[in-house]
Amino acid sequence: MSRSGEPFVDIDALEAATAGLPAPLVTVDLDAFDANADDLVRRAAGRPIRVASKSVRCRTLLRRVLDRPGFAGVMAYAVPEAVWLVRQGFTDVFVAYPSVDREWLQSLAADEYLRDQISVAVDSVEQVRFLADLLGPDSGVRVALDVDCSLRVGRVHLGVRRSPLRTPADALGVTRAALDAGLRVVGIMFYDAQVAGLPDRGPHLKTLKKRSLVDLAQRRGPLVEAVRALTELDFVNGGGTGSIGRLAAADSLTEFAAGSGLYAPTLFDAYDDFAPRPAMTYALPVVRRPAKGIVTAYSGGYVASGEPGWTRVPKPVGRALALIRSEAAGEVQTPLRGRAADGLALGDRVWMRGAKAGELLERFDHVHLVRQGRLVETVPSYRGEGQNFG
Repeated sequence: MSRSGEPFVDIDALEAATAGLPAPLVTVDLDAFDANADDLVRRAAGRPIRVASKSVRCRTLLRRVLDRPGFAGVMAYAVPEAVWLVRQGFTDVFVAYPSVDREWLQSLAADEYLRDQISVAVDSVEQVRFLADLLGPDSGVRVALDVDCSLRVGRVHLGVRRSPLRTPADALGVTRAALDAGLRVVGIMFYDAQVAGLPDRGPHLKTLKKRSLVDLAQRRGPLVEAVRALTELDFVNGGGTGSIGRLAAADSLTEFAAGSGLYAPTLFDAYDDFAPRPAMTYALPVVRRPAKGIVTAYSGGYVASGEPGWTRVPKPVGRALALIRSEAAGEVQTPLRGRAADGLALGDRVWMRGAKAGELLERFDHVHLVRQGRLVETVPSYRGEGQNFG
């Protein structure tokens, strides 16, 4: 950690590794990336981790982590992405979000190898009927149930709004409908967003997480048992970067999911039970000096998705600089204030960290892989390979 309490980023090493490269640019520190991968495996305590591709969005780095012990399979976010990954040599790809992409679902159903390697999330009889009407009877497409893991306290809903499937009866209804439609039910997913995706800030959030984990532990087993009475399951997936260690004793889970923890964006700076090393940073060039104590950098407004607020805004690192709150990070310019500003010349760089992980790469074609002040390799992001999945 730095003196400010923020995780340490070696700006001098990044400057040395990327000297002469045009900015804006994005880097991934391979030592930090690998250390974060090792820590995820440690917290998984022997269960495999399915890599969340939306949090990585770089084929080279997906392959790097999957080549490490403790990782197996991909959790994708779109059917065309899954098809592309399988055609690039990846296997066991689970699209963890329901899809109505007619063209790509039909391509999946028409190809025996793709059908064997790709599974798609469903969470309702309505979705099953959509697939059945589109693909016809006995398509053999693999599907997995996405279960609602939010916490309900009376009428209060605590967690994300995604799946309506919550009880064993719900699961049996969807499973029967899927099997009757000629789909193969091969998995179940339990994503505890209010545990995995929220930092440990304040007693109210810690209480929410504890209650959520108790509630899930009580609900998960009976639901899995009910589905297993109808069909054989290849996987029961759960968790995310922020909750893996708290789910290690969950008997019904066969695997975990994680991805953001590999890059360690700022949203993961405030968890109690793990401290990942910042692996992804990006650099912006200084282009203006509007006043004493202020510089303006080009571009930089890579604000993360989710609930609006300052936790979703990127942060400067490595120098005594801060965003100006009346402007924050802008579409084509980002002003910064601080005692380091007057020492920066035009063309010097300001280094930043994003609030979330892979979505930052939608703004960059290339990722510069660095280690200890040395540029190891420059590789394309999804965007750099001409792949955009929404």
